[in-house]
Amino acid sequence: MLKVSIVVPVYNAGRYIDMCAPSLLHQTLGEDAYEVIYVDDGSTDDSAQRLDELAGRHAHVRVIHQENSGWPGKPRNVGVREARGEYVQFVDQDDELTPAALEHLHRLATRNGSDIVLGKVIGTMQGPSNVFKRTVECCTVEDAPLIESLTPHKMFRREFLLAHDLRFPEGPVRLEDQLFMVRAYLRAKTVSILADHPCYVWKRRDDGGNTSSRGTTPEDYYGHLRTVVEAIKQDTRPGPLQDHLLRRSYRVELLRPVGEPGVLKRSGKNLERYFDVVRRMALEAYPPGVRDGLPALTRLRAHLLEEGHLDSLVELARRTRGIKPEVTVDDIRWRDGKLHVTTTIGMRRADGEPLALVERYGRMLLDPDLLAGIEGAEGWEAPHPLGHAHGELLVHDTAQDLWWYPDADLTPRTQPLGGGRHRVVLTGETAIDPLTLAGGRPMEPGTHVVWASAQLLGVGRRARVTRSDAAPGGTGTGVGSGRGPGLGIGGGIGIGGGVAGGLGFGSVSVGTPPHLVIPAWGGPADQLRLSVRPPGRDTLPHRILLRTTSAPHIRRAARTVLHRLPPDVRRRAKKLARRADPWSGG
Repeated sequence: MLKVSIVVPVYNAGRYIDMCAPSLLHQTLGEDAYEVIYVDDGSTDDSAQRLDELAGRHAHVRVIHQENSGWPGKPRNVGVREARGEYVQFVDQDDELTPAALEHLHRLATRNGSDIVLGKVIGTMQGPSNVFKRTVECCTVEDAPLIESLTPHKMFRREFLLAHDLRFPEGPVRLEDQLFMVRAYLRAKTVSILADHPCYVWKRRDDGGNTSSRGTTPEDYYGHLRTVVEAIKQDTRPGPLQDHLLRRSYRVELLRPVGEPGVLKRSGKNLERYFDVVRRMALEAYPPGVRDGLPALTRLRAHLLEEGHLDSLVELARRTRGIKPEVTVDDIRWRDGKLHVTTTIGMRRADGEPLALVERYGRMLLDPDLLAGIEGAEGWEAPHPLGHAHGELLVHDTAQDLWWYPDADLTPRTQPLGGGRHRVVLTGETAIDPLTLAGGRPMEPGTHVVWASAQLLGVGRRARVTRSDAAPGGTGTGVGSGRGPGLGIGGGIGIGGGVAGGLGFGSVSVGTPPHLVIPAWGGPADQLRLSVRPPGRDTLPHRILLRTTSAPHIRRAARTVLHRLPPDVRRRAKKLARRADPWSGG
């Protein structure tokens, strides 16, 4: 038996077949250990010819042609039925696998007898996800945040799928991925998460042709969402687990058209139509425990929705849109070969004042100044303000577009502001270990920038970690006048509102062979970043490369240009880029 079958549904993929194929054909697992099954769903362009030519050149490629079914569900089901592998990996026609993806995923799967394995997802359709914060050998939907990952780009034990008759709905069914995944999660005895290696490259097509981008009506979309909700209710008992699983769709899909930015992009009859559809579903499909478990501001949106206050939802969205994160670096220093960064993370309203709680008669009320004049929001209580507060620092490898999660100990607490007012903040220390940050491996040469992510009172934001905080009333971070390549070199660093630091430090050398790790403030808004390079390679071109690779708009423009080049020109351009950057390892 083969180890893995890759199943790829195809419809009018054209040139994307040639862009995706190399990543599937040359996996390190070995061509004799896996197969690629393309299921052509009645393409009307030259896709069928392209696929047949691939199969003619590669013995481990098979092509199945069928009449058009209108959606990826039937092609995937056909692929599972025809597969000869112990495991099945689903890949969409315009995405890619990293070279060792199958090898890493299959090793984890066989080590644990996994029914499902989630591989770390990267690419232009995927930002950082804490589902992939750490590798998890064994878990289930009851003890891991699996419900936050509902795309089918995963590896499944084929016998598990067959034994439980797990199939995708066929035909033009919206959210068919979600329906398949919730049914699979609820039946899986062992799920594994591979976070140490990027596996799946989920790409946004430059022609806007991703399946998920196809238009739909609210009645159609939310009708299919009801099917997903009913599947969860059918396979679980009423109670905490069911509420937890349903809370994801309530928060993500149901509240999306009545929260920012969605509710501010529609108006008139179009907005009222969406509002009526989601309100009816909120009242009919979700038990009260789903809403009761939401954080304060999200629960307020649910309340306004169910009470019929559309104008209040619009006004609330206008005000919350201006809430911004405030990240203060309280301390930063090398210790035991790790960069220890102590931070405080809070939120500020658009007027610069902290997003606050007000204590009245033993109750904690959500910021009355934020909610003043919003019908239905008066005296809104936040009974468990710390219960939903969480966050972390993230390190972004800009060259590979990879996000890593260093070890962090951030604790939520309330911070008195005076006059019965408080704010919720996250405080604590994050230890960035250059030797183990990249999934247990040393950081790759290049530029790595540091971000903060936080969820406080139902407001989620990601922000740059910078050396100064210009928010009114903020403590800020003072910096010495030195101009060396590292933080504080030649001038010390002032911490926490101008308290003189004496914390001057520069680069460290780590690993074998040794690599220099140089912390610096740079790029947009003087963001904290770590430059990793072999010793003695600090030339002017390298410094220019470090600065440009940390600039998001330059990276986006370069990716756009590369994607539009013919494949042979694109390969030559990448080869030249590698030659120009001796840190990349060729």
